[in-house]
Amino acid sequence: MKLRQGYKLIVMGDSITDCDRARPVGEGLYHGLGNGYVNLLQSLIRCEYPSFIIQLLNMGIGGNTIRDLAARWQQDVLDHQPDGVIIAIGINDVWRKYDNPMNQALAVLEEEYERTMNELIDSSQALGADVMLLTPFFIEPNKEEPMRADMDRYGAIVQAVGRERDLPVVDLQETMDRFLAYTHPTTLAFDRVHPNQTGHMAIAKAVLEMIKQQNV
Repeated sequence: MKLRQGYKLIVMGDSITDCDRARPVGEGLYHGLGNGYVNLLQSLIRCEYPSFIIQLLNMGIGGNTIRDLAARWQQDVLDHQPDGVIIAIGINDVWRKYDNPMNQALAVLEEEYERTMNELIDSSQALGADVMLLTPFFIEPNKEEPMRADMDRYGAIVQAVGRERDLPVVDLQETMDRFLAYTHPTTLAFDRVHPNQTGHMAIAKAVLEMIKQQNV
């Protein structure tokens, strides 16, 4: 993800990305990018690379799974002709198994998750776009807790796809675990899923660090 003047970067994801961003396209000043990590990331990039104007678009939609991303990928990503794409998805793919147990079809199983991830990467790279992956996370320190264990498996899929395709991967579970070594989950997220501003800043800084590694 080599930044340059006019670089267009799209962030695709769920509610963690969405954060009340503008519709139909989340971009611009003030609250256009929402009130979460995407907005913070724009500020960090501007501070780190003041000579570049980077066009950042937030195309997250709350409640989305990777299945939903695939359904809108053409309109919300490819039609914008991005130079780079950040894919941050997986929490709802797992969560639907737990918050809607009577309709298991809403959950996205591991094979579909991995296959669809590769399809989204393929279509993005066909345009010449850079791709960065963010792992899903669950703000729970007990790795034996069922949803945490499932989330770790999906995170491992993202890591494996990144290795196989030589893509940058930001391990957001590791980012959250740094805090969980010292603090209770509710100090970062009331539901262990939707982080507060500290959690969003941690995400933004982790993404910036990966971008910096790509731009040495």
